[in-house]
Amino acid sequence: MSAWETVIGLEIHAQLATQSKIFSGSATRYGAPPNAQANLVDLGYPGVLPVLNAAAVRMAVKLGLALQARIATHSVFARKNYFYPDLPKGYQISQYELPIVAQGALEIVLEDGTTKRIGVTRAHLEEDAGKSLHEGLPGVTGIDLNRAGTPLVEIVSEPELRSAKEAVAYMKKMHTLVRYLEICDGNMQEGSFRCDANVSVRPQGAQRFGTRAEIKNLNSFRFVERAINHEVARQIELLESGGQVVQETRLYDPDRGETRPMRSKEEANDYRYFPDPDLLPVVLSEEFIEEVRRTLPELPDEKARRLQHDYQLSAYDAGVLSASRELAAYYEEVVRAVPREPKLAANWVMGELAAALNKENLEITSGRLPAERLGGLLTRIADGTISGKIAKEVFESMWASGASADSVIAEKGLRQITDSAAIEKVIDEVMAKNPAQLGEYRAGKDKLFGFFIGQVMKATGGKANPAQLNELLRRKLGG
Repeated sequence: MSAWETVIGLEIHAQLATQSKIFSGSATRYGAPPNAQANLVDLGYPGVLPVLNAAAVRMAVKLGLALQARIATHSVFARKNYFYPDLPKGYQISQYELPIVAQGALEIVLEDGTTKRIGVTRAHLEEDAGKSLHEGLPGVTGIDLNRAGTPLVEIVSEPELRSAKEAVAYMKKMHTLVRYLEICDGNMQEGSFRCDANVSVRPQGAQRFGTRAEIKNLNSFRFVERAINHEVARQIELLESGGQVVQETRLYDPDRGETRPMRSKEEANDYRYFPDPDLLPVVLSEEFIEEVRRTLPELPDEKARRLQHDYQLSAYDAGVLSASRELAAYYEEVVRAVPREPKLAANWVMGELAAALNKENLEITSGRLPAERLGGLLTRIADGTISGKIAKEVFESMWASGASADSVIAEKGLRQITDSAAIEKVIDEVMAKNPAQLGEYRAGKDKLFGFFIGQVMKATGGKANPAQLNELLRRKLGG
């Protein structure tokens, strides 16, 4: 594949976290019975008029400011005309020539640790269509219009992504950003965050883009990577065998791990865009834009830089901990309990805690182990009450019971032995029981040091202070 260059652009659809739809008062709650959340505006009845949801506009502006994009003080809604069973009006209200957000950018981190700036061509407001249902309906198609009119912001990247991994990194970064801004819940299983991938290949060094295929409705990071890799391989194989890539829309079949044709790719003129006569242009004042700017939170990149600076974390650790506002807030609350041990706190939040959450498919906000409780456990490691190894046993009990670290330590008698005389006594007993190993060690077999460490730890139930044990054992074994 080295003779070919991959060119990818993503169109990300993020459902805005409004309480009602973009042009009607219908609810946007997920999971309602089919067609229970669709009123006459959503159903496209004659004579009804759309009314723009101000909260959707505010959220789009918030996104644009976070992307350092140009916010249009004058933008227009258009009708995108096409016929499909889940589009009752026969057109979708979207933005075409004058989107609300344009010319932004997002910085991603590549696998080698370098950064790359990906341009964001535009982000425009639009309404979602309904949904066609086939499961459990043999021979017919059911139409659920609950999603019809749900507010979306479509975020269109420049074709500057050069691999499936870059595309995933960009999509994950955008996913993090919209959740930080609290404009989208990012729930991919429910369709709140999904993307279409425009994929083409061209010979290395060529200036012209190849013919692209659009892969629709990818709703997981894993599927995005697999679909793009399959499509790239398909196009290269086709071109190298003398064929031509056809511009078309394709679907990804995760069961077969392949893309398949859906329909020929439409161009803008196929949709016969024209300004929606029922909606006035959206006119924003500079005062409004500045008011929205003042509501911006600390953004992911800013937070990662601050975590690096304030807690002397690596770029990797800071990046993981700033992946969500909730995770970063949890970490900083833990650090408040052990202010001199920010790296210890990072290791436990990203290690033991993350593993426990993943095992039970829980979020950091689940409340299963409050930050102050984890901080209490780390305090006992820092002050020498327990060792790091015993702390893992304490953590498991805390996770299962909800008890505090101190109560688990007291109940199970896990307090670390820090009395040097007591540790020396156990060392003497271990040396007396293992004269052969002692002789080999003193004859130069240094690897047996680990054997003696293990025997002492076994005799003390793992409670001997590791630092003290190391020092005392070296002295004793040295004769």
